[in-house]
Amino acid sequence: MTDGFSYHAAFARNLGWVTQAEQNSLRGKRVAIAGMGGVGGVHLLTLARLGIGAFHIADFDTFDIANFNRQAGAMMSTLGQPKAGVLARMAMDINPELDIKQFPDGIHDSNLAEFFAGVDLYVDGLDFFAFPARQATFATCARLRIPAITAAPLGMGTAVLNFLPGGMTFEDYFGWGDLPEEEKALRFLVGLAPAGLHGPYLVDPSAINLKERRGPSTIMGCQLCAGAAATEALKILLKRGKVLAAPHGMHFDAYRNKFVHTWRPGGNRHPLQRLAMAIIKRRRAAQGA
Repeated sequence: MTDGFSYHAAFARNLGWVTQAEQNSLRGKRVAIAGMGGVGGVHLLTLARLGIGAFHIADFDTFDIANFNRQAGAMMSTLGQPKAGVLARMAMDINPELDIKQFPDGIHDSNLAEFFAGVDLYVDGLDFFAFPARQATFATCARLRIPAITAAPLGMGTAVLNFLPGGMTFEDYFGWGDLPEEEKALRFLVGLAPAGLHGPYLVDPSAINLKERRGPSTIMGCQLCAGAAATEALKILLKRGKVLAAPHGMHFDAYRNKFVHTWRPGGNRHPLQRLAMAIIKRRRAAQGA
């Protein structure tokens, strides 16, 4: 017990939506989050407020002023500081009894086993273009039968995919293999959001450049990701409520007031996905991208 802190009092307002027994169960869960940037940081803080008791967090990066528009830990007081360390302190300020293990060198082959040891759930918070790390983390989840969630901030909305043990894997769905990174980026974008709800209000298409590994992101998208992912996490960890797993997905766009339940059997091998990727390639070729 930390002076002045009571777990029961801190998370009592969750009760009613969860039972006391379920809250106690969440307290005993361990969640791994790779990436402490735009979505990863707010994933950690949201799940900490849900009452999750233990985390493994990984990020090798430090905060920069370009992170201010969307990253929970990015402030003048944290410029140049390690993202993992800053977010760990913020989470501990919510629940000083947390068990947080930091991986300040990020995710790589030599620490994957330790990162996933004893983990009940993985939540993807990696940068969009972190292809090797994302491929490795999801492959490890599939092998160890750890449920995994990815929620992407797209425009002013979020697209969510769950990968459950024994079901369709990340690789089955996205079909990355050994493809070039630019092709992986295209497949990731189209696979995440088959409904493409965010596309019509992108005011400057030149802001997205897969070859240069850059794209716009908003705080609204990141916050919506955290709420959606935490809800999926609750259902998975407590084993109640319907969980839509790949090839099913969800895309909610607050700007357009729309929600779509997506379903792409075969993932990116589905004819509609192949058509979408072909159209994007033709458009980019016409633009000289």
